Amino acid sequence: MTLLKNDLLLRALRNEKVERPPVWMMRQAGRYLPDYIKLREKYDFFTRVQTPALATEITLQPVDQIGVDAAIIFSDILVIPQAMGLTVLLEENKGPVLPKTIISKADVDALITEGVEESLSYVMQALSLTKSALNGRVPLIGFAGAPWTIFCYMIEGKGSKTWEKAKQFAYTQTALTHELLQKITTITIAYLKAQVKAGADTLQVFDSWSGALSPADFKVLAQPYLLQIADALKEDAPVILFPKGSWYALKDLSNSSASGLGIDWCVSPEMARELTGNKITLQGNFDPAKLLAPIPEIKKSVIEMINSFGAQKYIANLGHGITPNIPVDHARAFVDAVKEYSI
Repeated sequence: MTLLKNDLLLRALRNEKVERPPVWMMRQAGRYLPDYIKLREKYDFFTRVQTPALATEITLQPVDQIGVDAAIIFSDILVIPQAMGLTVLLEENKGPVLPKTIISKADVDALITEGVEESLSYVMQALSLTKSALNGRVPLIGFAGAPWTIFCYMIEGKGSKTWEKAKQFAYTQTALTHELLQKITTITIAYLKAQVKAGADTLQVFDSWSGALSPADFKVLAQPYLLQIADALKEDAPVILFPKGSWYALKDLSNSSASGLGIDWCVSPEMARELTGNKITLQGNFDPAKLLAPIPEIKKSVIEMINSFGAQKYIANLGHGITPNIPVDHARAFVDAVKEYSI
């Protein structure tokens, strides 16, 4: 076992005292980095994801070039529908498309929930390769999409602002909805356990579309499955739950087996601390669009953000993924501002 030279992220997730908050950025691997864009011009998206050497190279880029305190494996949340037997296509600059969606009980019954370690072995290989290449420099984060978010894509077949089809399905076919959500949860737990075995030090569960739900519906359609995942993995690795847009769930989720909660920019740090009773590590919540501001403004805003959260039990991050139009030196300024922070 290689000893971690920088274990700030893991210490923050264990509620241990840190000299400054750790920092990483969602979607830090790819998109805005010139070296990634070169690879994107040579290989299509799923080739990049499914080729361990390429996924490793992309995962390491922000560690080398931006100086983040953690690496997050380059992959995609939609590898789970693929492992379950659905086709997922990715059109550059357009987003994912699932040509065949889930419509009936027969469709749900046909889904595969076994053998994810084999079907997604390329993710495990990429994790092992990256872990070795990192040589203890920083921790490695594995991840998966949350059951509600994966359900949305499986029913809708593509991205949506409202997720009307998914919600209509959930409200009209209740039993089948929970059957499908449970199937997704079961395979996701096995997938995340395999990621830890392959080298992930911590895990993040992205519920990108939970904010489409009302607080009452979140408690039925998203929360039970997030809690199930956190419970199943509590002995394996620290889990960060990120229910984007669902600030109303912070109190309930802070009483879970999760070690951290990601928050977006629609909730103030003070409110998030109050809702969680300051008993869980919080992660976030810089608006990625703000990275387009002048560098001195970015640095000033970062300091204000850390002061609002408090430097302990806190991971500096964005409130969602970094966007492709962010200049690299602005991303670096965000990271540097956190690293220069003194308690």
